[in-house]
Amino acid sequence: MTASRTWSAWSCTVRLTVGDPAVLGAACGELKALMDRVDKAASRFRPDSELSIVNHRAGALVPVSRLLVDLVDVSLVAAQVSGGAVDPTVGTAVIAAGYDADIETVRRRFPQPAGEPATVAGWQDVRLNRKLALLGVPKDCALDLGATAKAWTADRAANLLSKRYGCAVLVEIGGDLRAAGVPEKPWIITVAERAGEPGVLVTLAHGGLTTSTRTVRSWQTGHHVIDPRTGCPAAGPYRTASVWAPTAVRANTFSTALVATGEAALGRLKLAGHPARLVDTDGDVTELSGWPTASRAA
Repeated sequence: MTASRTWSAWSCTVRLTVGDPAVLGAACGELKALMDRVDKAASRFRPDSELSIVNHRAGALVPVSRLLVDLVDVSLVAAQVSGGAVDPTVGTAVIAAGYDADIETVRRRFPQPAGEPATVAGWQDVRLNRKLALLGVPKDCALDLGATAKAWTADRAANLLSKRYGCAVLVEIGGDLRAAGVPEKPWIITVAERAGEPGVLVTLAHGGLTTSTRTVRSWQTGHHVIDPRTGCPAAGPYRTASVWAPTAVRANTFSTALVATGEAALGRLKLAGHPARLVDTDGDVTELSGWPTASRAA
């Protein structure tokens, strides 16, 4: 038997499923506590978060927690792996595109004309001293860890909870899923562009499965996925990408890169050999690198 609980946080749906119903309550408490710590460290929407303080003090090295060191480190690895397609220094570009508050607040606003695209400083200019826990960004630059922080949290929670409670665990935070432990049967997952919409069914026994899309966190004049090459919301051929990889961070790195830079990310995905399902702007679907051909409509 399994047990599951769902709630809302970080402007998305969070779902925790465990193989032992007796531990569900305690496991949910631990996941919520971890998400709270990540929010205090890395939220772009909290003026008191460590990330906001670092962005406000751009040009200086700022002492930060080991948690934020880990989160920034993961984002820099993702930038390197993706060839710069997943760049944490897109913060100023995201704000220039209109995403400067919680997504529901942005959607309620009277439509504003798009501003001039902001220059993306580039992830190589981030200064992270891992030993001393110091972090700095160039002036006129802001970090946005949205592309990796959710996935890192899903990975961290799934691994910790599975080891602590000795059962299979599935953590879902928005479009980022991570399975850990050994389930009696593989989890059945609906892969769709939007929660609750029709999709395809796949099974997930281990690893990460993520979906990145420009159709959900969007508003009348833009969306949140930035192409670092232009500083503008991505306008490539793929509106949605779903990827499986050994971890949610790895999967999200490729799914975000495909939406952000389109064809430029395909070569890296094929070299990595991660299964993927791509939806183009017309709704046509392409399946790559062993995406299960037995996928069924949900």
